[in-house]
Amino acid sequence: MHGLIESARGGKAVAIVSVDAGNCRRVAQKLGQPAQRWVQSSGFGGDPGKFCLLPDAQGQLRAVLAGVTRADDVYALAALPQTLPPGTYRLDDSGLALDPVRAALGWGLGAYRFSRYAKASREPARLLVDRAVARAVAPLLEAVTTVRDLVNTPTQDLGPAELVDHVRKLAKTHGGRYREWVGDALLKANFPTIHAVGRASHRAPRLAELTWGKPSAPHLVLVGKGVCFDTGGLNLKSSDGMRWMKKDMGGAAHAIALAGLILQAKLPLRLTLLVPAVENAVAAESYRPGEVIRTRAGLTVEVDNTDAEGRLILCDALAYAVESQPDLIIDLATLTGAARVALGAELPALFANRDDLAGSVLESGVREQDPLWRMPLWDAYNAMLDSRIADIANGSSSRYAGAITAALYLKRFVPDSIAWMHLDVYAWNDSDRPGRPHGGEAQGVRAFFAMLKERYR
Repeated sequence: MHGLIESARGGKAVAIVSVDAGNCRRVAQKLGQPAQRWVQSSGFGGDPGKFCLLPDAQGQLRAVLAGVTRADDVYALAALPQTLPPGTYRLDDSGLALDPVRAALGWGLGAYRFSRYAKASREPARLLVDRAVARAVAPLLEAVTTVRDLVNTPTQDLGPAELVDHVRKLAKTHGGRYREWVGDALLKANFPTIHAVGRASHRAPRLAELTWGKPSAPHLVLVGKGVCFDTGGLNLKSSDGMRWMKKDMGGAAHAIALAGLILQAKLPLRLTLLVPAVENAVAAESYRPGEVIRTRAGLTVEVDNTDAEGRLILCDALAYAVESQPDLIIDLATLTGAARVALGAELPALFANRDDLAGSVLESGVREQDPLWRMPLWDAYNAMLDSRIADIANGSSSRYAGAITAALYLKRFVPDSIAWMHLDVYAWNDSDRPGRPHGGEAQGVRAFFAMLKERYR
């Protein structure tokens, strides 16, 4: 289970003693003179991310000293599953007493490798945990793994049909109701922008809907952007810009994972999950710059840029969500490169029309070490979306504030009377870090789940 093993089945395990620069020498002294001399000769001083293997008199592995920054750091031991010798390990509190749940979560995150197409180079080291810890972290690790696996899977094996199949499976597993609209059925059901973006692909566009919970419960709607591959359409991306566009369904992956956490926890709410799933392809049927589309909400949108497709598929899904007057709408999307320019790869951009909601999820992000950063819905920038022939344009007249104008576009489809949050995520790690391997990544899922648990108790 994600590099973890429950203590009832674990057997013998090697102790991991966590230290920092302040207590490394003292802990080594407690282990006896041979161990102290070995630590000194190894040059180990408790630096974060470093470790020292301690042998016993027979040359077997006796213990591991692991350098950490602080005891509550989720990623304190996240490098160890892929660097320690394969085997079973346990936490030992004779050094710094780590938070067992956070340590296990970080261990599980570090144990992850995407192995669908190439076998992992090694088995991760396993951490022995008790049943309560395993139960606490297993759903979170499953959610993160869901996002990572979906984002890492290339489009050949994860087109619109395969993506929404994960929504269907969630409904079946948890007793929810599932339906979808496919191809021209989108037009008949009045989802014109989803159809327009996806109509050029040989794989039909679709909208998947999962509903679950009692009708009388507070209603939460999750919407996830599911662009399974984005060429940019007729506003074709460069080769560098297109290289990783298999990940443009990252918002849908986040929404599916968050829905899974809600369903598994049986939060006392009514849940709707909406995933518009398309490929933004180039063909004779591609939608074109300059076209005007009448959206589900009745607003007309001029296509300024076919590479601003995410907001088009989201606006019809948001309009549909609004019709049921929910308590809260959350949409998640790999929407803009501008958000990355502003905040970098590690901080998703949060937009919200309620200060209390924004504050709550930001606090959860800090507490869960799953950080977000709030960006403004600056009304004056609405002018950048003006169109001369339609109610709104899908692209901005300026190169500035791209993440904000994209959020303002979405805001036009959610009335102020309904609480709404939008998360612009990267869903990707550009490099390897402990617990965060290169490739698909879940950002904000744990923060939002913690916030929702507080809101819907």
